[in-house]
Amino acid sequence: MGEMTMCGRLLAALLLLLAPVTASAEDFPTKPLRLIVPFPPGGPNDIIARVIGQKISELARQPVIVDNRAGQGGVLGTDAVAKAAPDGYTVAIASAGALAISPSMEKVAYDTLQDLAPVTLVATVPEMLVVAANVPAKNMNELVALAKAQPGKLNFASSGPGSLPHLACELFKLTAKIDIVHVPYRGAAPAVNDLLGQQVQMTFLDLPVILPQIKAGALRPIALGGRERAPTAPDVPTTAETGMPDLIIENWYGMVAPAGTPPAIVARLNQLTTATMADPMVKQKLAEQGLTLAGDTPEHFRDFIAADIRKWAKVIQDAGVVTTK
Repeated sequence: MGEMTMCGRLLAALLLLLAPVTASAEDFPTKPLRLIVPFPPGGPNDIIARVIGQKISELARQPVIVDNRAGQGGVLGTDAVAKAAPDGYTVAIASAGALAISPSMEKVAYDTLQDLAPVTLVATVPEMLVVAANVPAKNMNELVALAKAQPGKLNFASSGPGSLPHLACELFKLTAKIDIVHVPYRGAAPAVNDLLGQQVQMTFLDLPVILPQIKAGALRPIALGGRERAPTAPDVPTTAETGMPDLIIENWYGMVAPAGTPPAIVARLNQLTTATMADPMVKQKLAEQGLTLAGDTPEHFRDFIAADIRKWAKVIQDAGVVTTK
């Protein structure tokens, strides 16, 4: 009987210890959330953060303050989250560049999988391979044949060394076994301008960025790096349809919190964010940006990030890309 009493007391004490954690997770948030955007206003990260942040604010009945922390291709803002208090009140909408590519390209102050707690994958957007209007190739086979006939003569634009467009073309080179030359720019806008001016021959870029030029006939689409054709460009085949199933090039955006954030709080953030993505208005606003909403568990998102880190680290190594690590 004494042993049962002792067990009962221990159980009661354990429940008392667990009660504040459960309550805090259920009540979370009880004050404003800070949602860091590692890029300037107006870009995809910022649009996603503002659309989702507004809905999370309605569901949680707390303000969501969007904090733009631009710099170093998303690295500075991502680092700010890694260094924030692990209480769930500071999170970020980070993207593939800062989470999966930059750690292999340059010296960053954080370890993506050690210093950040994945919450959920929010959205993906495929990269589109396009060529300038003066390039005679009309499809992937013709483009590869043209590049093989003129090794080192064709070039491709990117939004900067180590950017997703840069590594996308490096993977294209490896996959197609072609020799094309990298021409880096300081961002997507000048790269597109020179592509329109026929100073460079091709590039991979987020579909929404170049869709207006495609529709205007100023750029010719060759293939989409997504797993399925895009509703906004249904006539453009995927890279898999052109015989390159490993040439999957998608940018992605996800919510992360500081490492050490209590699992119950991460679960609550996940619940709020995935509920937000189920809202028809949120779906419509982000679909207009060419984004495909995702939404998954923190565990799956961690595995997704880890796989992307491995993928791009191998491309960097196999292509001999110069890094600053």
